[in-house]
Amino acid sequence: MLSRVANSIYWMNRYMERVENYTRFVGVNFNLALDLPPDIDEQWEPLLIATADHYLFYKYYEKPTKEDVIYFMTFDKRNPNSIISCLYLARENARTIREVISKEMWESINTFYLTMRGTSPDHFRNMDHMQSYFVDIRKNCHLFHGVVDSSITRNEAWHFGRLGRHIERADKCSRFLDVKYFTLDQDSSTSGSTLDLMLWMAVLKSVSAYNMYRQTHSALTPMNIVAFLILDKQFPRSIAYSVRQAELSLYAIAGSSPERGHSNMAEREISKLRSQLEFTEAEDIFKQGLHKFLDIFQISNNEIDSAIFDLYFGLETEEAHQKMDDKVMVQWMK
Repeated sequence: MLSRVANSIYWMNRYMERVENYTRFVGVNFNLALDLPPDIDEQWEPLLIATADHYLFYKYYEKPTKEDVIYFMTFDKRNPNSIISCLYLARENARTIREVISKEMWESINTFYLTMRGTSPDHFRNMDHMQSYFVDIRKNCHLFHGVVDSSITRNEAWHFGRLGRHIERADKCSRFLDVKYFTLDQDSSTSGSTLDLMLWMAVLKSVSAYNMYRQTHSALTPMNIVAFLILDKQFPRSIAYSVRQAELSLYAIAGSSPERGHSNMAEREISKLRSQLEFTEAEDIFKQGLHKFLDIFQISNNEIDSAIFDLYFGLETEEAHQKMDDKVMVQWMK
């Protein structure tokens, strides 16, 4: 497989996963707003800080109001991580490799993009409309991933796609938990309070984990929730599960398996991270500090991404991919 094709498949899936997760980030505050006491203001800035978009946001906006944050994360073309921008880049990557993806896959992503492009942000000033709109976005993302899993041969292309999807998912799951840190943990008086548990519940609901969590845990406690979202090996949106799936695909691309040992730096780094998660307990995370643990994980995850680029895409291809993204984004913003 050409590096250019593999690169496009990898990033198409990362962008589509990012689209879904940005709708989930907004869902954190939507779910929390339904349960907050009337004397507690909604907080939207933590979403920007957790996603590392706050520097760019303050370049264009003065205050993190609900309307501005939602627009910035959803419709703002100046934000390369906004839902509409990521969807556009995912579609552009799909367009350049139409010969290696299924017809249904292209139709799914193209229809999704055209539908969202034709949507006016002004129509969703009502919270109920916005919530249903974000639900529709998530359903379109699920449709895309379902089409991928049901219409693509389990070859290198499929594994590059799954690798990108789970690298992105692991990163965003860690940032969901960081929303919790930036919202309440800086105020120690809220620790263990009803408000504290409300936010934990909102995080669970926003990653579609609440029902699965309740099947395995009888009580809502920070320790159990962190263990479930980070260390659970069976829940498909947990960090441990995502890293394991990414590891299996990375080895499969080379025609090997983790049991045979690593043969390159990318495999070494991802197996090292999977092993660390496997032997970590929830008590260890809280002893180290949740925010610090997540910071270290995000750095390791980014190092794995860099090692994958060095191994399979190369500096030349990476620069070309970045130039392509920059070029299409310039055209997109005009």
